[in-house]
This record gives sequence, C-alpha cells and structure tokens, in this order.
Amino acid sequence: MLPVVLSIAGSDNSAGAGAQADLKTMSALGTYGVTAITCVVAEVPGKVSAIQPIEPRIVAEQIRLLFDAFPIAAVKTGLLYSRAIISAVCDTLAESFAQAAPRPTLVVDPVMIASSGDPLLQADAIALYRERLFPLATLITPNLDETAALLGRPIGSLAELRQAGEELTARFGTAFLLKGGHLRGPTATDLLFTGGEVHEFSAPFIPGVSTHGTGCTFSAAIAANLGKGLVLPAAVAEAKHFVTSAVTHFLRWEKNGRTTDALHHFAPDFEDAG
Repeated sequence: MLPVVLSIAGSDNSAGAGAQADLKTMSALGTYGVTAITCVVAEVPGKVSAIQPIEPRIVAEQIRLLFDAFPIAAVKTGLLYSRAIISAVCDTLAESFAQAAPRPTLVVDPVMIASSGDPLLQADAIALYRERLFPLATLITPNLDETAALLGRPIGSLAELRQAGEELTARFGTAFLLKGGHLRGPTATDLLFTGGEVHEFSAPFIPGVSTHGTGCTFSAAIAANLGKGLVLPAAVAEAKHFVTSAVTHFLRWEKNGRTTDALHHFAPDFEDAG
C-alpha cells in the first residue's frame, strides 16, 4: 500500500505552489497525497492577487476526517495564514497525533513570504508558529527571508546561515533545514541541523528561471520520503535531488508578452539529479 501523506496548505490556482504542488510531488515520489486546504490564493508566478482564508473549523474538520479514514504516515504544513487557522491546525494535530500509532512525522514549512515578496502570513501569527506549531514538528524548513523573520536579523552568508541554524535548533529543540538558495551564489546550499550534527546539501544554482513553489515542493518531498520510512538526512538528500531536477527541467509558456515558468514535478530523470 502507498504511504499516505497529508498536506495542510493553501490552494494555488496556478498549481506551481501550495497544495497542488504538494500533490504532484507526493505522487511523483510514490506516495498517496491528501490535503486540508487552509486558504484559497489567487496567484501566478511573480504575483499574489488575493487570499481568502477557509473557516478554521472547516480546516480542522478536513484534518480530523483524514486521520479517521487514512493511516497518515507524514504531515507537512504550508501556508496557514492566520492565528485562528494556526490554532485550529495545532489543536487538531495534537489530538490526532495522540491517537495515532505510530505518530506521523511533521514537516513545517513556515510560509510567510512568497517568492514575489508578497506577505502570506498575518503579522501577528508568527509568534504562534513559535509557541504552538514548532514544538509539534519533526523538521522546520524556513527559507532565507523566513529565517531572518524568525531571528529578527538578516542573513547574508553561508556562515551566518550556519550560526542561525545552530541558534534556532537550540532555541526550539527540533531539527531545522535552512535553505540558502536566495544567497545567489554559484551553488544552492541548504543546511540540516539535527541537534549536534550539521548536514550540507548543495546543487548548482540555475540562473534565468523564475519559478515559484520550490519551498513547497522541497518540504512535500521531504514529507513523502519520511512517510516512506527514510531517515531524516536521507529524506532531505532525496528531496534535494527531486527539487533540483524540477527546477532544471522547468516548464515555460509565453502569452500576451508575459513569460511564465513552472517547476517540472514529473521530470523523467530526477533520480539522476545531483
């Protein structure tokens, strides 16, 4: 039977990020993806036009129904948007995890800022991530901007990223994967901190590609690999290969003078990426 992996995330109508990207990733990696939708986002790569949150009780009911019906092996959270939704997700996950055997792994992608720079999380919700969601997590996967928001200072180098990871892991007592792709060097280097060990994952930075959803795809791939039973460093390594291939084999359309790029979640040779 395929492992079941739950994505708790927003709906991206352009299907490059959010729950749609998660489902593509989970399917490509041989798991059965299910979703609890937190909000509906009107967006295309480079632009977020509108966000409509789902009622927190509906978010919670989606999660409860899925845990009742499926043997959930892993969970990832993406865009949660508001304090009310974060509270509902934390309450329901804590309840569901207490009843599950074995307890599913939880990958938290603390979505705060879109690739376009548009804010995706209400300002008063960041504290609730720290207080309630992070303690439930197996792994937390912030990008550079989100790491800076969590620490309250900018990150400008790989050395500063390493220091940030050590600080965050000590502060929250869980593993962190800090993504360094936005440092814009010749390689995209990510650092996994597991409390005493640091694992480095690098791939060539691919210029000239303007996709969105790499963070969603990366965290979904990690959750899928954990759901299949891989240990954390191996799950991250395989996910890094997958997302690198999805970027390398990006898709592109031209319409009305606009170029739109997207990740290729079903690139045929991702096994050879990296």
